[in-house]
Amino acid sequence: MKLVRYGEIGAEQPGILDKDGRIRSLSGHLSEIDGNALQPDALARLAAIDHTELPLAPENPHLGPPLARPGKLIGIGLNYSDHAAESNLPIPKEPIVFMKATSAIAGPYDAVVLPADAIKPDWEVELAFVIGRKAKRVTEAEALSHVAGYLICNDISDRHWQAEREGQWTKGKSHDGFAPLGPWLVTADEIADPGQLAMTLDVSGVRRQNGSTRTMIFGVAYLVSYLSQFMTLEPGDVVTTGTPPGVGLGMRPQVWLKHGDVMRLEIEGLGHQEQHVRVEGR
Repeated sequence: MKLVRYGEIGAEQPGILDKDGRIRSLSGHLSEIDGNALQPDALARLAAIDHTELPLAPENPHLGPPLARPGKLIGIGLNYSDHAAESNLPIPKEPIVFMKATSAIAGPYDAVVLPADAIKPDWEVELAFVIGRKAKRVTEAEALSHVAGYLICNDISDRHWQAEREGQWTKGKSHDGFAPLGPWLVTADEIADPGQLAMTLDVSGVRRQNGSTRTMIFGVAYLVSYLSQFMTLEPGDVVTTGTPPGVGLGMRPQVWLKHGDVMRLEIEGLGHQEQHVRVEGR
């Protein structure tokens, strides 16, 4: 299933894509796409519905993030071997973990508004996954049974705040709008292998990132197990798993997002995002 949330910003309602790619309303079956809706029994009930009988949504509605009210938005840094190489940093021995404020979450096509004093804003196409079943100290072998689905995250980062303001990554990752999610939340049964997905990101028509989840250092199952050793993962929690090479930070000379840029992201099987960039006050 491909779950969506559509409608006016702040008043989105739950929906699902039918086999023809049309959005149909789930409002008669659940109030929201959140952690409760993503638990295994709830997803099974949604899958049993005759989707052809659901009301069609208006054409071309605004799409919000496909998940409401995640309790946590967890980031994994330097999780691609080729991205670590372009950053001239050693491959981590264990996952690098940071938190990204949930207030940074935005829809997949919402404009990205950079702070007027942003110095080094950067892009990052990432595979994210959503927890559907509580995970506490789970093994790697059982970890994927705790994943409800997958989606795209653009882990937008201000490298100045991230690396030059006493090294707190969360500060560079948490500005409003710095975590576009979606367009869909694709349930785990539709993704045969999250470690074999092509991913791209273009900035103003120029291909900047062209990678694959094959080069992830720590895969999804490992990350679920690892994180669950020191925090409880709850239904609806989102983990974004790192980015392949091609970010502005790794270029020589370095390139940063600017007013008027357009980012387009795509991950195999998960759809695409597009965001217009503007600077606050312009």
